[in-house]
Amino acid sequence: MDTTETALVLSGRSHPAQPDGGIEGYRARRTLPVRVELARQLRRRRTRLTLGFLVVLPVLLLLSFEIGDAGGRGRTLADMATQSGLNFTVFTLFVSTGFLLVVVVALFFGDTVASESSWSSLKYLLAAPVPRVRLLRQKAIVAGMLSVFGLVLLTAISLGVGVLWYGTGNLVTITGEAVPFPAGLVSLAAATAYLAVHLTWIAGLALLLSVSTDAPLGAVGGAVVVSILSEILDQINALGSLRSYLPTHYSTAYADLLGAEADWTDVAHGTFSALAYAMVFTVLAIWRFQRKDITS
Repeated sequence: MDTTETALVLSGRSHPAQPDGGIEGYRARRTLPVRVELARQLRRRRTRLTLGFLVVLPVLLLLSFEIGDAGGRGRTLADMATQSGLNFTVFTLFVSTGFLLVVVVALFFGDTVASESSWSSLKYLLAAPVPRVRLLRQKAIVAGMLSVFGLVLLTAISLGVGVLWYGTGNLVTITGEAVPFPAGLVSLAAATAYLAVHLTWIAGLALLLSVSTDAPLGAVGGAVVVSILSEILDQINALGSLRSYLPTHYSTAYADLLGAEADWTDVAHGTFSALAYAMVFTVLAIWRFQRKDITS
């Protein structure tokens, strides 16, 4: 008796086999719907804590500026963060790009398969039976939805807190340009969209590590470590043009979209780089998962 028949017998259903060997009523495309996996992930404590922290972070930054000395007159993002709600939002995104958002995406993607393996529930999911590629795809879709929601949530809360406290003034760049509020909103939306695309390389890497280990922390930590290592190497000027091949080289290219005249050069390079890395890591993840031993 194969796994499909076994699953149906255990569930109390018995259907005759089709001429092609399949079971009547079974449709691979109906297994593990996105809504079911999304509901499972939303019930998890780590999901609620992660999204909760993204809500609290802008408030903590606001309190830091109010408690501390926010009277800086320099041209750094921190100095100008209190000039308007848009500036506060840009500062929040900037301080979150290099580490926090990387951890969030790595957590959602790195925990997809590795957590099921650590709980010994992966083999039961596949015996449902859910095709391996479909299982990986459904989990990646849900992880992507949560990651994008987390990024948008952070941006929206930051903007709300910033506008409430600092008003709807112009977006002032570090070069002194003043962008009106409506145009600044468009620029901020474009910057957020670029960040979502840029972080796809982390998503692909975390997914690959997730199917390669049974330890969720190993998958999440591995992706974060690679990102940190790339950031360190990017600071070595002796590497010259080789730094442009590092996945984090264009992590803050969205800053070019925040001026009066947007410069799309680095944004285009960063988009291509991130998607290329994401594609390679995702293909490797599918290849590895199809050959993974999940019975032991």
